[in-house]
Amino acid sequence: MAVQTGTFIGIDISKGTLDVAEWPSGNTYQFSNDKKGIGQAVRTIQSQQPALVVMEASGGLEMPLAAQLEAAALPVVVANPTRVRAFARSAGQLAKTDRLDARLIAHYAQAIRPPVRPLRTPEQAHLKALVTRRRQIVHTITAEKNRLSNAPETVRGSILSHLDWLERELERLEVEMRQMMDQSPQWRAKEALLRSVPGIGPVATSTLLAELPELGMRNRKEIAALVGVAPLNRDSGLYRGKRRVYGGRAAVRRVLYMAALVATRYNPVIRAFYERLIAQGKEKKVALVACMRKLLVILNAMLRNGEKWRAYEG
Repeated sequence: MAVQTGTFIGIDISKGTLDVAEWPSGNTYQFSNDKKGIGQAVRTIQSQQPALVVMEASGGLEMPLAAQLEAAALPVVVANPTRVRAFARSAGQLAKTDRLDARLIAHYAQAIRPPVRPLRTPEQAHLKALVTRRRQIVHTITAEKNRLSNAPETVRGSILSHLDWLERELERLEVEMRQMMDQSPQWRAKEALLRSVPGIGPVATSTLLAELPELGMRNRKEIAALVGVAPLNRDSGLYRGKRRVYGGRAAVRRVLYMAALVATRYNPVIRAFYERLIAQGKEKKVALVACMRKLLVILNAMLRNGEKWRAYEG
């Protein structure tokens, strides 16, 4: 692969402004973060014919600009903020302003060159928002139930009323998610494949489709690394540390954990794999993480090949 040269663009996004920086020139520009400003920013960036445009994920604030840049056929990447911050520390940049951040992101684009991937479609973004909101509601329900157990009489009514609203809202969200899935032939087909696997239920399915659109389009190592279930070495000199998993997409890992836990009881392939690891002396937690990875790899292969679970039994 040829090394990219040319201008690299970094964009720092806030609620009110877009700070754009070029690398290596260091030139900076500022635009308002609204329809007019986004149009001006896209035209300015397009005129530079950049090798790469990078911005941090900013809680959704980045999506209107990212979508316009992609529509303009520009190579755009929405980067993980943690990785950009780690790059800043390695570069010795401790000061923080919007303009400095934009320059740093441009430098990150030139030095790291993260791969360009298609952005989520509006439908994928909608489903992801619903899945995220459902997860928040479930967490709040659990917290309120914990409070209820020790709450004085004076506030029990308030907690019960809130729980009633939360449960109705949870039901409404699940209906909306179900309707979205039913309206998309592509999602219905993928759902049928995923749900054919013992251990994969509706929550795992919707989370995988919303949070891991790459499922079925990457090889086994890449998909495991994306989710954060690929064991990573911790070796130095003569020291050989334990392999651990970290990073990746926490929401996907959580549903995979529950799915693997169920699968060790009801899925014949995963159960046999788990029991074999335990018989070899593996810790239960280590064996379960291995089952998560195996389950993910199977799901990835099923979507790639368009094959239901029976093709993978035995």
